[in-house]
Amino acid sequence: MRYEGDIYRPPSEAYSYLLQVTVGCSHNKCTFCSMYKNKRFHIRKMEDILEDLEMARKAYRRVDRIFLCDGDALCLANYKLLTILEKIRELFPECERVSSYARGSDINRKTEDELKELKAAGLSMVYVGAESGSDEVLRRIKKGSTSAEITAAVQKVERCGIAASVTFISGIGGQELTVEHAVKTGQMIREMEASYVAILTFMPRPGAPMCEAIANGDLVIPSPIEAIEEIKMILENTRGLKKTCVFRSNHASNYLNLKGNLPEDLDRLIEMCDYGLSHQEMLKSEMLRML
Repeated sequence: MRYEGDIYRPPSEAYSYLLQVTVGCSHNKCTFCSMYKNKRFHIRKMEDILEDLEMARKAYRRVDRIFLCDGDALCLANYKLLTILEKIRELFPECERVSSYARGSDINRKTEDELKELKAAGLSMVYVGAESGSDEVLRRIKKGSTSAEITAAVQKVERCGIAASVTFISGIGGQELTVEHAVKTGQMIREMEASYVAILTFMPRPGAPMCEAIANGDLVIPSPIEAIEEIKMILENTRGLKKTCVFRSNHASNYLNLKGNLPEDLDRLIEMCDYGLSHQEMLKSEMLRML
């Protein structure tokens, strides 16, 4: 159980055992992100990864969930991932879920047979940072993928039995691109049919390249009201979604907490946005927002 640098995980993995498989992010060019800017990407030695699992087995009586860190463990070749997953199954037969972050490009590089192998070996969920459905927003934040590529990746893992939890960021396009970001993000959610979708609200973090654009006025962050209006617009543009999707916008960064299932709760979620817009006193204060 040894870690290099700061470790990040999704909120839903708060009680998971965190196994560091890679260090940093293989892309590490996104302008909104400061998480891995102080790390040089590399893959940990297999003997160290397996030794950490042995150490964890001695330390913990029960491990229900395991999350593979850092930024994109799915970039590993399948034989390496299978070695890790088989060791997890051997040491932690009680483990109910193994998950990891995954870039769309990592998923798209793997064949469906490879993804099905990973599913059979125990990988049950991947977290995909889509950020936006707008190709212009994705270009500006240097995501390194198009909306079509990310959509295809999500559809691919879902087809292979691995649940996708996809994250979008409200406000990431600034005031200038808010309508395009909202409309195309809602359309992307409708098309990709992920098992889970989460919307965070943009917060600039020290060390993120985007902070310079904010400081010099090139990017104006939407106000709290504009952020809620944007999320409402995203929801409105998911109309027509056929597959049930667990929707969450209750991250610590959000001004208004929303949760439900799409499409069943779509109208209720939109009504909640309207209620928040007309009762601004109930919105989360800046002091309470965090990443």
